[in-house]
Amino acid sequence: MSKVVPIDQSPNAKPLARPDYQLRIRALQGSDLEIEIWQMPSSYTPHIKRPHYVAGLRGRNLALMEHRLIRRFKPLKIDLAGLKRGDSRSYRLDEDSAINLGLLFRALAPMRNRDNMIAVADGIEAMPKEEAAYWLGMAMYRKYPRRVLMALRFLLIDPHR
Repeated sequence: MSKVVPIDQSPNAKPLARPDYQLRIRALQGSDLEIEIWQMPSSYTPHIKRPHYVAGLRGRNLALMEHRLIRRFKPLKIDLAGLKRGDSRSYRLDEDSAINLGLLFRALAPMRNRDNMIAVADGIEAMPKEEAAYWLGMAMYRKYPRRVLMALRFLLIDPHR
């Protein structure tokens, strides 16, 4: 089970000896939310000097996947419903969850077809950590990341349904 803990805001917090990811939830207009994954500097990743954006999801696509996220966040005691407009929260996220959610957010962000979104979400959730890390790395650091994400979507969507 993935583990999420609230961010330690104390100035005496020690640097981590593992990759450090942060889940940021921000309430927008009405009941609209924005959820983002950021990689934070740590002693394990010395090349990262400032927070690095991994992925985010908001609007209609987040609303379509919100029930899945609520189910994943419930055992971690993250409540998406408790935010009011302008509020934001940050949680420390383990590497496995961050990679999986980052890939999910990147793949779903430009999609419009609900059935295809469900197929892609099911495929990404079923991926082992190594495969998800491969695809996320390709999507983040390639010259043409949209092509990589399109290839992933083609592999996960069944054309004969």
